[in-house]
Amino acid sequence: MIDALHWMKLAFVEAKKALDEDETPVGAVIVKDGSILGRGHNRTRSLNDPTAHAEILAISAACQKLESDRLDGCDLFTTLEPCPMCATALSLARVKRIYWAADDPRMGGCASLYDIPRDPRMPHQIELYRSGDSAESTRLLAEFFQRKR
Repeated sequence: MIDALHWMKLAFVEAKKALDEDETPVGAVIVKDGSILGRGHNRTRSLNDPTAHAEILAISAACQKLESDRLDGCDLFTTLEPCPMCATALSLARVKRIYWAADDPRMGGCASLYDIPRDPRMPHQIELYRSGDSAESTRLLAEFFQRKR
């Protein structure tokens, strides 16, 4: 049985790191068989890299740990619905399930705007679940953007 709330809490730890670093507060962890293989938080500004999303960094860390380009049987937990770039990367990595706390009506690649992980044209389909504290995710994002004003 997957303890989604436990893993999502750890994704929120990553999101709070991003907020502390003046990055958009999104965090992600990749889990397999009860162990974290990769984690990440947004670092686009600090790395000067528009692809340095939490999910991409977590994918890279997990692949390095497994010494593989495939994340078969792995689950991703993220505080915000993955964007199209991240959703595609997760499909290419063959992640089994994606769990997210808050929908992203502006950039959502899993349900809000697009459904990339379940698109039959993709090389791999992923199970999708909304799970976790969407209010906390929304609060962190609101705090970040309020600071920017």
